[in-house]
Amino acid sequence: MDTRLFAYGSAALALVGAVGSFVLGGGIFGMLSGLFCLFGAMGAVAFFKYGYILVPFITTRSNVVLVTDTGYEIPPSQEVILKNMNGIYYASMFLGVKVYESASERGTDENVVYTEYFERAISSVKYVTKFSMLVYVKDITEYRKNIETKHAEAQLRLAKEREKAEPDVLRLDRYEREVAMWDSQINKLSQGIKPMGMVAYVMTTATGVSKEAAAAAAKSQANELRSTLANALNVEITNLKGDEMMRCFDWEHIIPPTQTDLEQATM
Repeated sequence: MDTRLFAYGSAALALVGAVGSFVLGGGIFGMLSGLFCLFGAMGAVAFFKYGYILVPFITTRSNVVLVTDTGYEIPPSQEVILKNMNGIYYASMFLGVKVYESASERGTDENVVYTEYFERAISSVKYVTKFSMLVYVKDITEYRKNIETKHAEAQLRLAKEREKAEPDVLRLDRYEREVAMWDSQINKLSQGIKPMGMVAYVMTTATGVSKEAAAAAAKSQANELRSTLANALNVEITNLKGDEMMRCFDWEHIIPPTQTDLEQATM
């Protein structure tokens, strides 16, 4: 279920409320129109920014099941894609991969070790796993401003975590790597190196005699992958739900044709 539909619906409600408030003026109906405008505007902003959280929450509470014209089914949780093939249910899940360090930022020995860790991690997985990576050259016009903003935000998160009486060691490590990544990006721009962008995700599929069994098996595999890859590759792994999951599913067939399209899809 596309979050944009919810956002556009909320925006339409806000517009109707604004027009109604202007036409009706004061009185109870004018106040109601004003409330429609307020809630509609708030809903539009919320769905545009946090739709990937809100839509799965709504579909789960309302028990909405989505079925595509190709026979794929998305349950209310919107975290797995199901399909029945010859009486066996297949369930697929997607994991987002955030990489904070590129190969060019590591030495030769470090890259050799990194490759060995990757091979060990993959060899410990007993099922087929698909790794996908979309790469592109970024538009430098707004890029520097954006990464400087993100660099400042990352530094702030790191400083707040360090100020805690008992800081989370894993969170500290993640924030430090994020700050180092933005430092490296800024240094590269200063050296005239063109910035590269990357979107990476992992797909895993499991089977079962029922929808529930297939989904449970896929979740178990996804949890194992998340733990294995995060520890071996020193990356951040997240379960993708809702629109984020559906984008990856669509990208299995057609990818964004331009850098702008890809950046807008992952904002």
